[in-house]
Amino acid sequence: MSDTPAKHVTHWIGGKPYDGAPPARTGDIYDPATGRVAGTVDFAAEAEVEAAVAAARDAFPAWRDASLSRRARVLFRFRELLTEHRDEIARLISAEHGKVVSDAAGEVARGLEVVEFACGIPHLLKGGFSENVSTRVDAYSILQPLGVVAGITPFNFPAMVPMWMFPVAIACGNTFVLKPSEKDPSASVRIAELWAEAGLPDGVFNVLHGDKAAVDGLLHHPDVKAVSFVGSTPIARYIYETAAREGKRVQALGGAKNHMVVLPDADLDLAADAAVSAGFGSAGERCMAISVVVAVDPVGDELVAKVRERVARVKVGPGDHPESEMGPLVTREHRDKVASYLDGGVAQGAELAVDGRGTPVLGGGDGGFWLGPSVLDRVTPEMDAYRDEIFGPVLSVVRAGSYDEAMALISANPYGNGTAIFTNDGGAARRFQNEVEVGMVGINVPIPVPMAYYSFGGWKASLFGDSHAHGTEGVHFYTRTKAVTARWLDPSHGGLNLGFPTNG
Repeated sequence: MSDTPAKHVTHWIGGKPYDGAPPARTGDIYDPATGRVAGTVDFAAEAEVEAAVAAARDAFPAWRDASLSRRARVLFRFRELLTEHRDEIARLISAEHGKVVSDAAGEVARGLEVVEFACGIPHLLKGGFSENVSTRVDAYSILQPLGVVAGITPFNFPAMVPMWMFPVAIACGNTFVLKPSEKDPSASVRIAELWAEAGLPDGVFNVLHGDKAAVDGLLHHPDVKAVSFVGSTPIARYIYETAAREGKRVQALGGAKNHMVVLPDADLDLAADAAVSAGFGSAGERCMAISVVVAVDPVGDELVAKVRERVARVKVGPGDHPESEMGPLVTREHRDKVASYLDGGVAQGAELAVDGRGTPVLGGGDGGFWLGPSVLDRVTPEMDAYRDEIFGPVLSVVRAGSYDEAMALISANPYGNGTAIFTNDGGAARRFQNEVEVGMVGINVPIPVPMAYYSFGGWKASLFGDSHAHGTEGVHFYTRTKAVTARWLDPSHGGLNLGFPTNG
């Protein structure tokens, strides 16, 4: 059997695969289920960044002036093609990320919701109009695109997170350069092919692969007017500060430490189901994963017992195995780092309620980046397992003596992405949604990701910039408002008047 990689992924620039000079650098694409190299991806240097931005810049004038009806038709066709190829894209994601195919298909479905939202762009871009603000003078506002915009997206959702950005940006009349994660690049190129099939003009959507060199090239390029980012908080801060210094508009969504509060009156079976699903789905590699369960006395022991029962039934295996419920982690290095929190937590005083190391893997799992669902109980705020964004299948359980203690814990945390409360008390739930300093709140819902017509984003160190993703905030981010004051004189205007205009 040959060890030659079977797959080669290159950039998509100007409506076709990039055909410029061979790359100076490439990266390996792994199959996380086996640990083997499955292919290579080209890394962009300055020439490729310039080519992608130039293609987008050249395509912008015509796309900006395309009618709203034409834009909507392309979007509707793209939606149809994406729906037809949903399973294919899900399998591409599963093969390179490791998540199970059903989870990957769900990711594509959530991205499709944003495409469907963007299909309503003729309504979303309506401005305002005031007649006769002065004598025979009208005033109105119009929303216009920015130009070339860029999206820099993470490995954990190679389809959904880019679709938080580019459907709205393109619908608004911008042209787009996507820099996806180099760990799982194939889905973005397939999506680019579907855009071309849908009739999107060449250069409106481009894909640029690579690492920090590609990112910095986009951040510093004078023709890139806005940058959207989703990833860790340190990188989000870097993206925000660097792009803002260059005078660009920026939305940078950072990391998370999402708490799920379980009050004593909660349905503990429902809460345990939610904790396991939200903690270990996609191997915990979600910015909206529940990573901390705050059990309010006296339910901690019973809740942990119920979680352990459910974790024991989770089937871990390759993403394409029909029985798999949780796949491997994305890289060996990441798996090792996540696993280190188990011994580290115990050394700092936590109890290892469930050890995912050595979890049986469907099909054997030889060589893959495996770590089963793991639970650390009696975690306290000074422990590394609590303070760090682990981004893997490690669920921490913190014991709290009261609602107020649980709320203080969340308020003191530097992150503010998502949170949830499980209770049957409507008053407690209403108080929680009012008081908690977090951008997205679930009430008996563990992963409160908003629908596409609302906007996604957190507070505190989970967001840099003042704009959330998709929804109406996404439309506002990808447009700028122009105010127009107009007078059309009739034949009886009576001649010139050089006096200072007043609101007569």
